[in-house]
Amino acid sequence: MSKLLLLAFGGAIGTLARYGLNGLVSHHKGKHLPWAAVFPLGTVLVNISGCFLIGFLATLSGPAMGRGWLKPEWRDFWLIGFCGGYTTFSSYGLQTLNLARDAEWLWVAANIIGSNVLCLLAVYLGRVCALWLQKP
Repeated sequence: MSKLLLLAFGGAIGTLARYGLNGLVSHHKGKHLPWAAVFPLGTVLVNISGCFLIGFLATLSGPAMGRGWLKPEWRDFWLIGFCGGYTTFSSYGLQTLNLARDAEWLWVAANIIGSNVLCLLAVYLGRVCALWLQKP
């Protein structure tokens, strides 16, 4: 039962972090980034930073690395709970569909290609950073 509570707590914290970052970006993007008024920049930034974090933490604590950096329950807290609540593939899908509905085809392509490429790159960079920290 305690493992489920830990996962739920991680998910709740991740959700609040996503809500906070998305709200912060939404508040400032209209003032400083007029092009981002149409583009779901908050969701993209949340997903990229979440991908970096999961790549970083999975590498530091992964069994394949032979590291015990995090106990299994705390690894699950971060990777499943926090990152699961923080990143948001469903919002990405809905926002992309809304852009298509509004015939914003350039933004549709930018969101699909950019999100996929940048999120994969972020996981890779998170892994590279974690490996760099583990160098003797």
